Amino acid sequence: MLIRDATPNELPEVGELRVSAYQAGGFLSKDSEYAQYLRVLGAGDGGHVLVAVDPAYGSHQPACQIAGTVALQLWPNAGQVVTGPGEAEIRALAVAPHSQRAGVGRALLGAVIERAAELAVDHLVLLTQPDMRAARHLYEQARFVRLPDRDWSPAPGTTLLAYGLRLAAAPPLA
Repeated sequence: MLIRDATPNELPEVGELRVSAYQAGGFLSKDSEYAQYLRVLGAGDGGHVLVAVDPAYGSHQPACQIAGTVALQLWPNAGQVVTGPGEAEIRALAVAPHSQRAGVGRALLGAVIERAAELAVDHLVLLTQPDMRAARHLYEQARFVRLPDRDWSPAPGTTLLAYGLRLAAAPPLA
């Protein structure tokens, strides 16, 4: 699996991959307003959008197969979980349903941690749904720790769980 920056013309495909992955996992309803946000995240907001592609399709060919994606948003253009300079947020880690359980999510997480370190981020944070068990397990394996004081409720009855990773103390993901 090759991890690289998404090209601008790939962003619509990336957005649809996010929506389809979240819906396939039961984490996004068909009528969710969040779907539109997932479709445009990373387009013109100064963030970094990484994609995992199958090298058999080529690394920069228009017909390459995108297997997964993750976004990195830096202060001050990140969400409410980021509290100041030196922090950045991981957003919308998503793996295409046909590529799940093949290590794509782990590879993307490792790449986004590496990118954050290159950008001198001290503290990497994220929000996740409580029922995203596979994602939470992946974050915990990467030594992210719960930050319950930063949990966030975007709507009544919904609470997103906050996690953080101090990069100076983070060993590379194997």
